[in-house]
Order: sequence, then structure tokens, then C-alpha cells
Amino acid sequence: MANGQYRKDISPGVEVDIVLKQDQRTGKTTNGIVKDILTKSPQHPHGIKVRLEDGNVGRVKNIIQ
Repeated sequence: MANGQYRKDISPGVEVDIVLKQDQRTGKTTNGIVKDILTKSPQHPHGIKVRLEDGNVGRVKNIIQ
């Protein structure tokens, strides 16, 4: 599994684990399929922000291969 700090590693349709805004304190992850990539920069230290197909928005922690 790759971490989600680099935009080049993430594309729509990829399965990822994200941390939602309300779960940042606990680090609880939510699994889903990427719909949109919201971070414009090529890299982000806390993870690339994405929107999942179910509508959840959060930062990628793991990319599931």
C-alpha cells in the first residue's frame, strides 16, 4: 500500500482509505473509491484531499493496490 501524499499516485476509480475531517483526532479511516481529486498541488504532507463516490471528503492515508 502506498501512502496518499502524491497526486500522481491517485486517480478516479482507485480504492483508498481516507481520514474524514471529523475523524482527524482519532485517525479512523473510511474506505471507498475515488470520484474527484480536490488537491491541486502535486504533493501534500497530510495526504491528497479527495471526494469518494459516496460523497465523503477526506485526505488519503492509504492507496489499496
